[in-house]
Amino acid sequence: MTGFWDQLQNFFWNILHRPSLVDFVDILIIAFLIYQLITLTQQTRAIQVIKGLAVIIVASYVSELIGLTTLNWLLRSILNNGMIVLLILFQPELKRVLEQLGRSTHLDRSGSQDESERVVEEITQCLQRLAKRRVGALIVFEQNTGLKDVQETGTAIDACISAPLLENIFEPNTPLHDGAVIIQGSRVASAACVLSLSESNAISRDLGTRHRAAIGVSETTDAIVLIVSEETGIISMARNGKLTRHLDGDGIRKILRGMYHEEHNKWWYFIHRQRPAAQKGGAGNDEA
Repeated sequence: MTGFWDQLQNFFWNILHRPSLVDFVDILIIAFLIYQLITLTQQTRAIQVIKGLAVIIVASYVSELIGLTTLNWLLRSILNNGMIVLLILFQPELKRVLEQLGRSTHLDRSGSQDESERVVEEITQCLQRLAKRRVGALIVFEQNTGLKDVQETGTAIDACISAPLLENIFEPNTPLHDGAVIIQGSRVASAACVLSLSESNAISRDLGTRHRAAIGVSETTDAIVLIVSEETGIISMARNGKLTRHLDGDGIRKILRGMYHEEHNKWWYFIHRQRPAAQKGGAGNDEA
C-alpha cells in the first residue's frame, strides 16, 4: 500500500491532462466498480467506513495542496497502513462481496408449468396452515448460490414437495421441527439445518432467532427465505438482507411464482436439480 497515494495522484493527473478513449473506458470501469461497491455495502456498517475513507482521501489531497506537511504525512500513513486493518475488521462484508461476484448466472429451467404451479400451491397451503396454528417455520429456497454447506448441518430428506410433508417437518416436538428446511427446485433437500444469524443492528428487537437466521442467510447468499412466526403467526420473506412481513396467500403465491414461473415473457427462476442429499447434522434455530 506504499504507493497508494502516488497511484491516486497519477490517476487524477491523467484524467485532467491527457484523456483518451482508453482513459474514458478506464473511468467508466472504475465508476461501475465504485457503484457496485456502494450497492453491496449499502445499509451495512461498511458503508460508514467507506464514507470516512473518502473524507480522509480528500483531506489528504487538500492538505498537500495548501502545504500542511504534518497533517498530510499523518493522513498518508493512515491510508497506507489502515487498509490491512480494514481487511481484518470487515472480513464478513468482503466475503459477502466475493460470494456475490462469484455467483453463477445460469439457471436450469427444466420442468413443467403444471409441476411448478403444484409446488406453489403446496407451499402456500402449508404456510397458511402453519400460520393459522402459530407453528414456527423456516423455509430456504436455493437459487444460484449453492447451499451444500448449510444442508450438511441438517438431515437429508430428498423428497418431493408436499404440504403434509412440510407441515409434519415443522410439527412441534418432532425430531426435525427445530431448524430450517432447504428446498432445491421441486425437492425438499434437507431439514433441521443450522443457519448463521445476522449481525445487523438494524433488526427489530421484536424479531427472534428464526427471523435473524433468515436475514443472515439472505445477506450472504441469493436465497429467498419464507418464515412463519411462532408467536404471532405472521408470514414473512427475507431477501437480500431485507425482511418483508405480513404476507397473505396472494403475496406468497406472487413470490413463489416469481421463482417458479415465467412472468412477463421473462424467466425469473426455475431450478429443478436433484442433488445427492446431505448427511445428518445438528439442530437449528428455535425462536419465533
